[in-house]
Amino acid sequence: MFSASTYAARRATLRSKIGGGLVLLPGNPLTPNNYPNNAYYFRQDSSFRYFFGLNVPSVAGVIDADSGEEALYGDDFTVEDIVWTGPQPTLRELGAGAGVAATFPMAELAGRLRKAIAQGRRIHFLPPYRGETKLQLAELLGIAPALLHDYKSVELMLAVAEMRETKSAEEIGAMERAFAIGYEMHTTAMRMCRPGVVEREIAGAIEGIAKSKGQGVSFPSIVTQHGETLHNLCADGVLEEGRLLLCDAGAESVEGYCSDHTRTYPVGGRFTPRQRAMYEIVLAAHDRVARIVKPGMMYTEVHEAAYGTLAEGLIAEGLLKGTAADAVASGALTMFMPHGLGHGLGMDVHDCEAMGERSFDFASIAGRAAESATCIYRAAWRLRPGTVLTDEPGLYFIPALIDKCRAEGRYAGIVDYDALEAYRDFGGIRIEDDLLVTDEGCRMLGDRRLPVTVEELEAVVGR
Repeated sequence: MFSASTYAARRATLRSKIGGGLVLLPGNPLTPNNYPNNAYYFRQDSSFRYFFGLNVPSVAGVIDADSGEEALYGDDFTVEDIVWTGPQPTLRELGAGAGVAATFPMAELAGRLRKAIAQGRRIHFLPPYRGETKLQLAELLGIAPALLHDYKSVELMLAVAEMRETKSAEEIGAMERAFAIGYEMHTTAMRMCRPGVVEREIAGAIEGIAKSKGQGVSFPSIVTQHGETLHNLCADGVLEEGRLLLCDAGAESVEGYCSDHTRTYPVGGRFTPRQRAMYEIVLAAHDRVARIVKPGMMYTEVHEAAYGTLAEGLIAEGLLKGTAADAVASGALTMFMPHGLGHGLGMDVHDCEAMGERSFDFASIAGRAAESATCIYRAAWRLRPGTVLTDEPGLYFIPALIDKCRAEGRYAGIVDYDALEAYRDFGGIRIEDDLLVTDEGCRMLGDRRLPVTVEELEAVVGR
């Protein structure tokens, strides 16, 4: 946790942004894995932790935006619980660490909310993403689970996203610590990259580092020779000489802040000429982004710049025809990089996307998102000092997508489909680092850079 004053200041800012009503921020409960007493590793709701700091299950926070009252609701451990868990701090003791003096049993939360509703007061809550939280909110607020989305607080969504968007110095410090864990993870993966090694051996080794140095991985590690599959979680492959291994992995610091990096390198330690050519194209796009990002830019500008550099490289290699501008305008680059250039990063690996992006329908809030330029809607995301975003261009040769586009006659005269036939088994390349937007431009998080050039990778991989 940070200091109690940090969380108190955040809650005060939130009250001023919301203006009135009750803000309800439920923490996550334990989630059973295969029977009730065998739970998944606990992961706290990031917004609850941002405002209350507590990394314990089954606690809820309430902030009265009118009176300024703040309270935590939860239950102290019984003797029967302590038999299994050992002595635990009381809710009052936990609250003191977060600067909250008022604590109540969880059973009293429903009455508090019913009274507020009877008085006609607004209950602000974020759209829930877990089934247990949906059921909890439905019971507390008297709203059918299927209708919770209709009653979410757009004001709260935008306020929380805006606050979490700009990282403080202590938050950046936590992200730098997550980078240090990620550095060890990725350099370990590089050294293990030898023919005959099973992908899951690498995945297991780096996830062990994340767990031993922090809270664990910031998302399930992607370690695959099929880099053309964007979120390939299958790690059953045996490394083969001459193929490319893509490793997309990150860690969470003990404070709950994330890192996220990707490197792609050759099994056996040497790029083939074709692999090197494609790799240099992706690296050029990656480095261009790191040079141009500055406050005030729209995310879409950065994305288009990456596409332009990729197009230039593919034209030079004979896979695209015409000009880079025409290739980008036609949409042809979406066949080679069918994802965004990057995403927000912070307490979530896709920061605040529990409140937006692919999680929920934007029809009702697109205008507000564009006005506020918060990161819950990347098409309307304006970068500001303190923003952290990933820089992760890639080139992917996906046979099914190539065949679909060719059959539909898409990008005719721009994509040389005959030349692409030689790349059907190429795989994919992605290079990713984390950028902090500063007052003047941006910098990469971390005290050093993960090996990234062809020469650097060949000096490390398999050694």
